[in-house]
Amino acid sequence: MPSHEAFAPVLDALRRLDEAAAQRSSVLPVLQELDQLARTLPPDAPADLRHYLQRRSYGKARLFLEGHDPEAGPCPR
Repeated sequence: MPSHEAFAPVLDALRRLDEAAAQRSSVLPVLQELDQLARTLPPDAPADLRHYLQRRSYGKARLFLEGHDPEAGPCPR
């Protein structure tokens, strides 16, 4: 399980993405930020997190960072 502190910027951006989508606001700036964060993950970042961000599986990335099992849902990888 990754440290919340180490990936706090990613989790914050994922939460802002959900908020923007719910408010029907522009999500483009947050998507661009997430792309940048994904490119700058440290080498020791969890492979699952890296996979979710590269595939733009943002819901799964958020679940992963919040300590849930993203693969427990109805459409496992």
